[in-house]
Amino acid sequence: MDNTDKTRNKFVSSMMQLMEKKPLDKITVKEIVENSGMTRQTFYRNFKDKYDLVNWHFEKLADQSFRQMGVSLTLKEGLIKKFQFIQNERCFFTSAFQSQDYNSLIQYDYECILEFYTNIIRKKTGKPLDKDIRFLLEMYCRGSIYMTVEWARKDMDLKPEEMANLLILALPGSLKELLTDLN
Repeated sequence: MDNTDKTRNKFVSSMMQLMEKKPLDKITVKEIVENSGMTRQTFYRNFKDKYDLVNWHFEKLADQSFRQMGVSLTLKEGLIKKFQFIQNERCFFTSAFQSQDYNSLIQYDYECILEFYTNIIRKKTGKPLDKDIRFLLEMYCRGSIYMTVEWARKDMDLKPEEMANLLILALPGSLKELLTDLN
């Protein structure tokens, strides 16, 4: 891990400690900085705002889970890893998913998975998505994010494997053909 990542992780740790006490939208950059023992200038050298910090932390999840689908993981394996990551950092994600800011993690997650699945389909078919597939993909991604947020914000009574199975089961037939054999 390089120095930049170490610095960023100190801010993540600070944010996570604060999230145990109050929602993300109520936390200020000043509090994150003071709690981390670092300077405001260092924070802004690394992040645009607190939402950028949250999204950077989410990138670790993406790199370890759904961005590995079709590379070293199947769709199911990638989804399971994503849910395990969320479960392991429950406080962080519960708080982050409550944010209603335009830069929220919900919107960021949606954009990430939509782009990822779009690229997989383009690569597999060799052409841009037609309007019907695009519609189904957007609807599926929104629904998948909504259910992920519900799962994270409530009691996580389903195991990561069960969540992955349900999201795969919910894939519209046309998308299932394009996304389920990713290895």
